Amino acid sequence: MDGIALGLYLSASSVGGVTTGLAGFAMGLVVSGVWLHILTPIQTASLIMGYALLVQGYGIWKLRHAFDWRQITPFIIGGAIGVPIGTYSLTYIDPAYLRTGVGILLMLYSVYGIARPTLKPIHAGPLADTTIGFLNGLLGGLTGLAGIVVVIWCQLHGWSKDVQRAVYQPVIVTAFLVSAVLLGASGAITSDTVRLYILGLPMVLAGMWLGMKLYGRLDEAAFRKIILVLLLLSGFFLVVPFSAFR
Repeated sequence: MDGIALGLYLSASSVGGVTTGLAGFAMGLVVSGVWLHILTPIQTASLIMGYALLVQGYGIWKLRHAFDWRQITPFIIGGAIGVPIGTYSLTYIDPAYLRTGVGILLMLYSVYGIARPTLKPIHAGPLADTTIGFLNGLLGGLTGLAGIVVVIWCQLHGWSKDVQRAVYQPVIVTAFLVSAVLLGASGAITSDTVRLYILGLPMVLAGMWLGMKLYGRLDEAAFRKIILVLLLLSGFFLVVPFSAFR
């Protein structure tokens, strides 16, 4: 990796850390647009999972006061089942069609949410939460974007920003952990990937620290808008894959 490529890698790592610290998800969305130009897809996926486990774990620790494990557990159980099925289904399902369909729905939801600031909160039980966790894991295994479904679900409940993050961040960590185990078992994590991880780690940590500081200054309305914008971008890049910008 030459100096320019290294600079791009480190800069994207820093911005990804800020985004995750601020919103609690979407690091993969931010860094992939740069990393896929200078790294292989397997390296990109491995690094996103490795960094996500670290920064999400820190975010979970910071928000531990808002945890309700009875509330979180159904999502985690559903996600742990959904991720392997989604990963395995890649062999049989054309992910391009799935990405396009999900991307359009995400954009429609985000635009609607931005245009109509107040939504009536919904109420659901453990069975619905387990189903959402499963769908979240399934989509994460198929597309690599873990967390999108449960993030929307938390918004629809109308929970406070701390409660939302205290639910979807442990769910995202579980999805990435299962994915990392599957990826590691396949032998995809190489020594070059480990070296890149170590190089980018200080930038990710510094960005995460800054993002958490900014998060503390957000009110509920601003947090909701940031989530909707990130979901809109997630939908856009599902419909228009990163390869189109190469």
